[in-house]
Amino acid sequence: MSVLLMAPPAGGQGGGIMSFLPLVLIIVVFYFFMIRPQMKKQKEGKKFLENIKKGDKIVTIGGIFGKILEVNDNSYLIEVEGGNKLKILKTAISQENSATLNQNT
Repeated sequence: MSVLLMAPPAGGQGGGIMSFLPLVLIIVVFYFFMIRPQMKKQKEGKKFLENIKKGDKIVTIGGIFGKILEVNDNSYLIEVEGGNKLKILKTAISQENSATLNQNT
């Protein structure tokens, strides 16, 4: 029975398009399950970093809790427990943990 399924179509027409259909389906599935969600997450992360303002509470990717004191072009000045100040890069902020922290307060 499997031999019949692998036989070329009668007349030799349509075989070329049908052979690319599985490849096209794999690409479409890969796009919707891998590429599109990643692009959406990057867009949300960029929007999150642009909307951080003075007074927001954040968590860095290293697990440091702080409060934004100053917003610069590529960095933030944050205050941590004990009144110490740290200068961190904008990319060092953990979006998920900071969003959770701000929802709880």
